[in-house]
Order: sequence, then structure tokens, then C-alpha cells
Amino acid sequence: MQPSKGERIAKVIAAAGVCSRRDAERLIAEGRVRLNGNTLDTPATVVGPKDIIEVDGKKIKAPTSDALPRLWLYHKPKYLVTTHRDEADRPTVFENLPKDMGRVISIGRLDLNSEGLLLLTNSGTLSRALELPKHAMKRTYRVRVNGMPSEKHLYMMSQGLEIEGVRYKPFHIIVEDEKSGRNQWLTIVITEGKNREIRRVFEYFKYPVSRLIRTGYGPFELGELKEGKVSEVSPREVDALLKKLGVE
Repeated sequence: MQPSKGERIAKVIAAAGVCSRRDAERLIAEGRVRLNGNTLDTPATVVGPKDIIEVDGKKIKAPTSDALPRLWLYHKPKYLVTTHRDEADRPTVFENLPKDMGRVISIGRLDLNSEGLLLLTNSGTLSRALELPKHAMKRTYRVRVNGMPSEKHLYMMSQGLEIEGVRYKPFHIIVEDEKSGRNQWLTIVITEGKNREIRRVFEYFKYPVSRLIRTGYGPFELGELKEGKVSEVSPREVDALLKKLGVE
């Protein structure tokens, strides 16, 4: 929604579906955002309806008050990066989406070697709400690790721990019956989305992750959605979610 009294520019860029607010701040720091023809150097700038905003030389279209938030489930394959623009020119998630979806952003990310459920939306406001720590959205994963984690190490993970100055909240871990040689499958539920969180914790205990599949995010499940396919959430479900999150 384009506010009448002005909003911080990063929020307006996110609301337009260009990227998340955090990524918008990064774009500003990199000198890739122009306001009324001038390169911007601070995300604290407040903009109004008449201001002209350009990102990477392209004018953004501010969403109108009647633009409804939309939400999609996407089964991300491995080897796609969750970014609109990759410096290494690797294939991205957004290059592989149906063209009629328009401009969307991801809610959280999955790294290059991870797969499974990725939520996509046209609304920066909805993206931010689902990522906010206060909502503690559960992320569920099936994870294959090399070796069988000891009960001691599983207990330590379940209590939360600090690794190299980074504090990780408790993991809820279920050891599955399925094994493959020295590999063990686990179901893991976390409520944070720190960068490579599960991989870092298991690597710390010398159990490298060989496969990581996200199967759930908040109330949404991957289910039978095929790899590379997209399924849109109904407007009624999106509206109910917005109300639950307290998003106007």
C-alpha cells in the first residue's frame, strides 16, 4: 500500500514485491537504488506518493491499496539459489517460476543444496510478518546426516546451544526408522531461520548433512506437490492468515 504521509523507502520497496525489507536495505547500501534521479545512501529516507524510486535502473510500481496479498507454495529443487540476482550467474528460483505469477519474493530462503517447501508472495508485508521471530513459525525438515547422532548430542541440540558466538534455539528432533548405510534420517522442527542453521549445528557435532528437505512452514505443508511445481493458497486462507498475524 502506498501511504499518504510517507514511509521508509525500504518498506515501500518490500511492499512493492521487489525483495524483502532487509534486502532492500542491502540494495541501498550497494548504491543500487535511486530516488528522484539521485543515488540513495540511507534506508532511513521517507518517501511519498509522488517520489520516483528506481532499483537497478528500473522504476518500481508501488502497490495500490486494493492490491491483495497472494501466497504460493513452491517445491524448490536443489541447485537453485533463492535470489533474484546471483553474482555467480547461477540459476535462480525466480527464473524457473511461471511467468504469469508476476514479481514475487520468497519468505525466508533455502540454500543452494536444500530443497522442499518455499513460500512465495507478492507482498513484502506478508513476507515480513511470517519471518518475524515473535510469531515463531515452525519450520519442519527431513534431514539425512552421515552417522548416527549420539543421545548426548541430540539432547544438547534439544536444549539450544551456542556455536562460535551464535545462539541457536532448541531443535525438536525425531529419529526416523529409515537408514541408508551410515546415513540416518531425522525429522527436525525449528522456529528460527538463521542462515544454514541445521547444517551448521550438525557439522559442529561432526554429522554432515547430505540432504535437507523442508516439508513444512507454519500452517503450510509440502504434501504431494511435485518438484518444481507451484500451488497458490486460496484468498480465504491468506485473509485468515493475515488476521491471525495481526496484519492490516
